[in-house]
Amino acid sequence: MSHSYADLPLHYGHVPPWLARRMSLLGGAIVEAIATDYGKGEVLRRLSDPCWFQALGCVLGMDWHSSGITTSVMGALKKAVNPLSKELGIYICGGKGRYSRETPAELRSIAEITGLPGEALVRSSKLSAKVDNTAVQDGYQLYLHSFIVSSEGDWAVIQQGMNDANGMARRYHWHSATMRSYTETPHTFIYGHNQGEILNLTDKAAASTKNGLLQLVKEDPARMLPEIRQLVMPSHHDVRAADVDLKRLGSVLAAAHERSLHDFDSLLLLEGVGPRTLQSLTLVSEVIYGTPSRFTDPARFSFAHGGKDGHPFPVATNVYDETIRVLKNAVDKAKVGQSEKQDAIRKLSVISQQLEKDFEPNENFSEVIARERADSWKYGGRTVVGKALPPKKDKPGNQLSLF
Repeated sequence: MSHSYADLPLHYGHVPPWLARRMSLLGGAIVEAIATDYGKGEVLRRLSDPCWFQALGCVLGMDWHSSGITTSVMGALKKAVNPLSKELGIYICGGKGRYSRETPAELRSIAEITGLPGEALVRSSKLSAKVDNTAVQDGYQLYLHSFIVSSEGDWAVIQQGMNDANGMARRYHWHSATMRSYTETPHTFIYGHNQGEILNLTDKAAASTKNGLLQLVKEDPARMLPEIRQLVMPSHHDVRAADVDLKRLGSVLAAAHERSLHDFDSLLLLEGVGPRTLQSLTLVSEVIYGTPSRFTDPARFSFAHGGKDGHPFPVATNVYDETIRVLKNAVDKAKVGQSEKQDAIRKLSVISQQLEKDFEPNENFSEVIARERADSWKYGGRTVVGKALPPKKDKPGNQLSLF
């Protein structure tokens, strides 16, 4: 089992109410769509994938690379999913700060409702926190602990620690389906910047040491951890061409804006949805239906709705609302056996991937961002500091794209 390391710059900003509300609505609809099509177990597996989680945060309008994604996304999902827990069979416990300490009580309440083994789940929650705070001494102090459990007893953990000395965060992902031991390479991934030498008591080579401390693992493993895979999230706030797979992004824009490039008859069920909303829906479609290899450049998903700090452009609230409306309508219809609109949304990601095969982007990434920023006011663009205004000099007809 591999570990991933990446920079997650610490951000101490807040999520404005206008964005938090939309994050909860769209995040909940995405979870519902995944659960409807793939089952509750797939929701947990996705949450334990750090690249997918980062992409989800981006498509929801959060800063594409920062630590704030973890707190904000889990808060939004908890608000959206828990009222539907009985229907979805998914429960989200814990959170940031004092909410993390409420996890045991929440799990015991869930156990009373579902018949799940409450004390065993509490033990899993406490041990996962203990391992990442104590057994992995990497300089990061945990401040967030989210425990997601299904009605079948499977669970995932997302927790995050901070290092004030270097202004960085590290996120840890657990998934019960892939874990053989709490203290022997239990993580699906660890997301954070490599600080150098780390005391990692979950390392197989540390078995003799951890036996004396935890007395949970009795055998001495023969080899070290599998190869470490690095995914470095840069400290720069803006989205740059190097942060995005331009071939993938370009094919998304082509699928949304150039109807002549594909057979649009297959999308007639989305008739009335404009090109800009199709761009967002295509990226949302990939978050729901894409394979793990599609999430290696999470910054690309910030081109769905933008980011709250204006990177790569202000959050397009009108587009965001239309995306929520279309997806919620599709999910609601799928629940009663009318899956045509959900199939049409799935088709968006298929079309994008088909176009990608022969797609050759031009070198004008900065102009694409410039156009999005210039047009932001048309789509209800907002950031944490206010609403986007029309540019002083808007030159009509200056069409800028990746294709």
